[in-house]
Amino acid sequence: MNWISNVVPPKIRSFLKRETPENLWVKCPDSGELVFHKDLEANLYVVPGSGYHMRIPAVARLDSLFDDGAYETLPTPEVPSDPLKFRDVKKYADRLKDYRVKTGAADAIRLAAGALQGLQVTVAVQDFDFLGGSLGMAAGEAIVAGIFRAIEQKTPFIIFTASGGARMQEGMFSLMQMPRTTVAVQRLKAAKLPFIVVLTNPTTGGVTASYAMLGDIHIAEPGAVIGFAGARVIEQTIRERLPEGFQRAEYLRQHGMVDMVVPRAQMRETLGRICRLLTKAPAQAAA
Repeated sequence: MNWISNVVPPKIRSFLKRETPENLWVKCPDSGELVFHKDLEANLYVVPGSGYHMRIPAVARLDSLFDDGAYETLPTPEVPSDPLKFRDVKKYADRLKDYRVKTGAADAIRLAAGALQGLQVTVAVQDFDFLGGSLGMAAGEAIVAGIFRAIEQKTPFIIFTASGGARMQEGMFSLMQMPRTTVAVQRLKAAKLPFIVVLTNPTTGGVTASYAMLGDIHIAEPGAVIGFAGARVIEQTIRERLPEGFQRAEYLRQHGMVDMVVPRAQMRETLGRICRLLTKAPAQAAA
């Protein structure tokens, strides 16, 4: 006999059977450590024990970057949402609607502007939760718009990359965003404004083959996977075992592809210092 269902009065029964939310505890993929979700959020989604950098929501990243968490969200250009009328197991248009509801964003790029340690900057954040941060027409247009805004306002442009590559549901329209964003970056450099790339986990495919590798400074978060093709594909192609840590941020720093690896807790200070150095702005006065 189940005494809860057969003996205990209904009101008390419902109290005893109250369900616990499944996301209260988060397991570290590296160490297996269980972390209370509030503690993880307070630590910028870095596991305290192992230092493993978990994926941080785009809004949380922006909140942690700008002075006092205050910034202006910039609009992104509107583009045709389904130029090829693509369909696999479901319509691409329906898939976009689902992800817009899930993330609260129009597409994979969010633009913001505000003060970083007293210096005005323009920032783009690539949201991996939106179709794997894939580069499509909307994302490409947003990056170009963000860069042009930085040129107009004469600010550094910082981009946090996280992507599986180009968005194949848009075919050639997606691939064309690689040269378009590259040209926009060249215009930013012609205006003698800093272009700083923060490579987060993962940054792969066409994004790595375009704007992600064109920065004046390349910063990576610890343990981030950065590359074009996946390690397994490379091993199968060259028929050789890849070195330990291949395509990880630390390996790439040792081999000159990344300038520095910076923990998330130090990112804001590091970016502020670099922006001031590259713009020849005076150092921020000590509080």
